[in-house]
Amino acid sequence: MPTPSRLIFGFHATLAKLRHDPGAMHEIYVDAGRHDARLRDLLAQAEFAKVRVLPVESGRLAAMAPGARHQGVIATVDPTQRHVALDDVLDTLEEPALLLVLDGIQDPHNLGACLRVADAVGAHAVIAPKDRAVGLTQTAVKVASGAAETVPYITVTNLARTLRELKEREIWVVGTDADASEDLYAADWPIASAWVLGAEAEGLRRLTRETCDQLVSIPMLGSVASLNVSVATGVCLYEARRRRARAAGS
Repeated sequence: MPTPSRLIFGFHATLAKLRHDPGAMHEIYVDAGRHDARLRDLLAQAEFAKVRVLPVESGRLAAMAPGARHQGVIATVDPTQRHVALDDVLDTLEEPALLLVLDGIQDPHNLGACLRVADAVGAHAVIAPKDRAVGLTQTAVKVASGAAETVPYITVTNLARTLRELKEREIWVVGTDADASEDLYAADWPIASAWVLGAEAEGLRRLTRETCDQLVSIPMLGSVASLNVSVATGVCLYEARRRRARAAGS
């Protein structure tokens, strides 16, 4: 019986998996017509990790992942994500926590973009509810450009309870809300922080909002009323990272 697997595609996701979790990879299919430096780098990584590479015709790749922008690279990997518990992440941190909490994101493109931002800014984990959220689909993994393999993605059954547990660990929970009276750039918050962003249309759920230590709004100076959730994630996390760097310098 064949070993169960799921697909990841594109250079970023495949290289990230090779570097961080090669044991979970089964094999890599590459476009036999590609011979560029980017592919040579991937082949070298695969050889080092002892992962089999199979050159195939581009039509076979298209059939494996219909409609996907696979860039000539598709890998088969273990079907389940490695389970990561929140305590496992927090117990190993050597600096104050910087977390992203997503309350009910439905669009896999937005989830993938949020993961990419979290990786870029050095967030320690992304937390999301198991229910009423998109989950880590192939599309989300692709959009994340490798970040789905590097940033711990932790799903929880009760988001409000998880936020309370973070508060017990002295991690300040900051929610974003268009109606909040505090401006992101004028507000103050502790270095150890978890940033909570809501779903694309509804924003934060009532209980999530009430559980936050603080609510802030992102200034909107033009004609549009709100930002895409992944853009808002970038604004908030980079402001948090900027203040951490300033505090470390002082």
